[in-house]
Amino acid sequence: MALINCRDLVLGYEDGIVAENINFEVNAGDYLCIIGENGAGKSTLMKTLLHLIKPAGGTLEFGDGLKEYEIGYLPQQTPVQRDFPASVYEIVLSGNLSRIGKRFFFGKTEKERTAAAMEKLGITDLKKKCYRNLSGGQQQRVLLARALCAADKLILLDEPVSGLDPKATDALYSLIRQLHRDGMTVIMVSHDMHAALGDSDHILQIGEHSQLYFGRTEEYVKSKAYFKLGLNQRPRDTRQVYNPDYKGE
Repeated sequence: MALINCRDLVLGYEDGIVAENINFEVNAGDYLCIIGENGAGKSTLMKTLLHLIKPAGGTLEFGDGLKEYEIGYLPQQTPVQRDFPASVYEIVLSGNLSRIGKRFFFGKTEKERTAAAMEKLGITDLKKKCYRNLSGGQQQRVLLARALCAADKLILLDEPVSGLDPKATDALYSLIRQLHRDGMTVIMVSHDMHAALGDSDHILQIGEHSQLYFGRTEEYVKSKAYFKLGLNQRPRDTRQVYNPDYKGE
C-alpha cells in the first residue's frame, strides 16, 4: 500500500476552497515535487498532509505503517524564526519531541538520533553555535537535521532553498538527493523547475483551483501542463532535464 493516498482531496479553510479534485499517491522511495503558481494551494496541501489543517473534502489515507508523527517537515522560514536565540544542538534535538511521549526529558535514544542527524548534515562542528548567527545555508541544514530527527520514512520540504545564494542552494539540493538515495521518501514544494525536473521522479502540478498533472517526471515534460506554466522550450534531450548526472553522449 502507498505511504500516502489522496482521492478527490479538497483543500481549503473556513473562508473558502483553495483547490479540489486532487488525486495522487506517494510510495516508499518516491521523490515528488509539487509545483504551481503562487496561491495554487501547494503549502495548504503540505499542511493538510501534516494534519495541521483538515481536508475540506475527499480522502487522505496513510499506509505502510506510516504515522503522522513520523513525518519530518521543513517549513518556509519567517524572519522571526531566522532570529531564534537557541543553540544548534537545542534546535535539532527538538525534532525528537514527538518521540518522547509523556516523558519530560530527552533520553539516550533521542540524543543519539540528534548526533546522527547533525553528522549526516555536516553541522556537528556548529553544535554550540547560536542559530541566529548562522548563514542562511547553515540554518537550513540545521532545520533539515531537525526534520530528520522526526522522519522515519518521509520528509516534507516547503521551498527549502528560498532566499539562499546559488552555492548554498546547490549544497542543500545535494544533501536532499543523498537523503533520497539513502532511502528517504521526499515530497518537496518548489518554484525551482530545474531542481523539480532534475531531481524528482514524480510531479504534481496544481493550478486554477484543481490538479493539472500527476505522474512521472519524464512524462511531465511532454504534457500540456508543462507548457501551461510557460515552459515552451522543450530540451533537446530530456535526459538533461531529469537526470542531473547526465553529461551527454
